[in-house]
Amino acid sequence: MRVLITGITGFAGSHLAEFCLARGDVEVFGTARWRSRMDNVNGIVDDISLFDCDLKDPVAVRHCLSDVRPDYIFHLAAQSFVPTSWKAPVETVCTNMVGEINLFEAMRELGLEDTRIQLAGSSEEYGMVYEDEVPIKESNPLRPLSPYGVSKVGQDLLGYQYHQSYGLYTVRTRAFNHTGPRRGDVFVSSNFSRQIATIEKGKGEPVIKVGNLEARRDFTDVRDIVKGYWLALEKGAPGEVYNLGSGRDVTIRKMLDMLLSFSDIEIEVRQDPERMRPSDVEILLADNTRFCELTGWAPEIPLEKTLEDLLDYWREIV
Repeated sequence: MRVLITGITGFAGSHLAEFCLARGDVEVFGTARWRSRMDNVNGIVDDISLFDCDLKDPVAVRHCLSDVRPDYIFHLAAQSFVPTSWKAPVETVCTNMVGEINLFEAMRELGLEDTRIQLAGSSEEYGMVYEDEVPIKESNPLRPLSPYGVSKVGQDLLGYQYHQSYGLYTVRTRAFNHTGPRRGDVFVSSNFSRQIATIEKGKGEPVIKVGNLEARRDFTDVRDIVKGYWLALEKGAPGEVYNLGSGRDVTIRKMLDMLLSFSDIEIEVRQDPERMRPSDVEILLADNTRFCELTGWAPEIPLEKTLEDLLDYWREIV
């Protein structure tokens, strides 16, 4: 089977590539840009085929798909950091939506109607969620609270539209928060882990800077999430959407306490106004029933193990 992963050098993309290679029956291709960091795929770079492809360039996208002619496409490439979307809303929307349209149009032009494409959406699409709407079902209204969330809603609905209009085999997933080794340090769990590891090495004062600690999030290990991505294409219905999450939520404060419990150093927690968002989603908790019943998927790695692995990852780097 030929599999194309957009954004293969990223956090989830690299873990998905490893999962595919471990199956033993998959040839893995991936898109990257000239400025993409290769750290995440250094261990598998000889086992994958990389294409220099900016998804905003329709010609490059068409050439890539023409060469690969994949059976499965996992579309993970995106501007995926919520705070960055506040500072660069145009770039965020353009990167996320135009890149996806170019993929769809190339699939149409090349006659790849049988190719299945998974669209990596986000729980940020739900945005403003009320107490009586938790846990969140796929049918919940989409009320995004950031330019990033809006861009992912756009991707989501484009996936639905291209299936309905042209019959493309699109499967939409809305993954809730996922973390683990290689998570970019701009994301909360990884940022905390890097700060702790830096303090342990004596490279900074014993103070960890934080933003809103009261938000509640549903965390899943990335290694479980990428298994879900595969099952979404293997067993998911075209045009449908599925939540991927653990079905359990914790406050950011509790997640931080777990990380701090893995360190022997006394660390002060200090709020940093620069880390507060113009608007924040108070709670994101998945109802994963629909996906689990369809595919048999269930998260297996406990959050404590995920966070310990993440902290150990940063201990090796800083």
